[in-house]
Amino acid sequence: MASTAPVLTELDRVARRLLIGWAGEIGATVSIDAAANLWLRRNGTDPDAAPVVTGSHMDTQPNGGRFDGIYGVIAGLEAMTALHEEGGALRRPLEVVAWTNEEGGRFAPGCMGSMSWSGYRRVEDFADATDPDGIRFADALAAQLAAEADLPHRPLGNRPHAYVEAHIEQGPRLEAEGRDIGVVTGIQGSRFFTVTLTGDTAHAGTTPLALRRDAVQDMLRAITALNALMHDPQDVLRFTVGRIVVEPNTSNSVANRASFTIDFRHPDKNVLLARGDAIADVVQAAVRDAGVTVQETFHALPVAFSPQVIDAVERAAIDQGSSHMRLPSGAFHDAQFVVPVCPTGMVFVPCRKGISHNPAEYSEPRHLTAGTKVLAQTLAELAA
Repeated sequence: MASTAPVLTELDRVARRLLIGWAGEIGATVSIDAAANLWLRRNGTDPDAAPVVTGSHMDTQPNGGRFDGIYGVIAGLEAMTALHEEGGALRRPLEVVAWTNEEGGRFAPGCMGSMSWSGYRRVEDFADATDPDGIRFADALAAQLAAEADLPHRPLGNRPHAYVEAHIEQGPRLEAEGRDIGVVTGIQGSRFFTVTLTGDTAHAGTTPLALRRDAVQDMLRAITALNALMHDPQDVLRFTVGRIVVEPNTSNSVANRASFTIDFRHPDKNVLLARGDAIADVVQAAVRDAGVTVQETFHALPVAFSPQVIDAVERAAIDQGSSHMRLPSGAFHDAQFVVPVCPTGMVFVPCRKGISHNPAEYSEPRHLTAGTKVLAQTLAELAA
């Protein structure tokens, strides 16, 4: 069953109100910030202590799955509810956050909410990003904030005691090794680019090949050269051409414009920088006839998570009797941008065949339950 939940839409607002209603049932307070990040909070015995925060995102990729992101929000609220019902006093406040636009499925880049909160970027930097219908991010954000004008506002940024994010693995390792819990050690780096080639429109039946400036043919040359640049016999590097737009996109015309996106990831900072920096020159050398521009749209270096949080997650997995393993994350998450602010870590649960960003995305209830129990114990330890 597919799930398409674009950020900053009426569907998003309905989901957020549902979450707010559930939070109200346990007496949690609700607030939003200038990036429309949604915060749920229960105070501890020391309401002035730095909070322990958990959460993830509620938006999806187009035609994506039902677990990516939203599991971490629901697991966070469930953990908060369980700790509330247990009745034990925690010193530190607990907060659950639903970050805005992690996926970048409607507005690129992703992680706008967590980047704005952490100070990695300013929320104003994203104002002119547009969705496929030409709607500006600034306008969609303003509509969201107006729809939630009844909610208390809080400033962007603070310094939590710790942050823990629960998520499906989005990869096959946990399932393949029969483990219930992934103790995440860090996140590999990512660099995203858009390449645009500009030629001339011409008649497909009458224009000799030697006289054409065919943007599609030069796009193929560029992608072939990039595949050579990104070749990795160890299969550690991740290189993807994910979105291609061709104009005029008719069967009997030479294309005057073609653009494609590059998603490049690697856990080694030096590899990420060296090969990423080579992309523009490799594309330029491969192109024969068309004009070309290469724009980097996203850049995040690899991060290592805090031993304090990693060890707490591992202790919780052992105490809960869950089989576990340490592993890095291949996908980027909001946690990547929380790392410079406070001790940070993640809890992974298996997903079937490692499939994600796909209607077939699925995680078994027993794994979701195990992950939520590990999350709850980790939060309790950090907040005690």
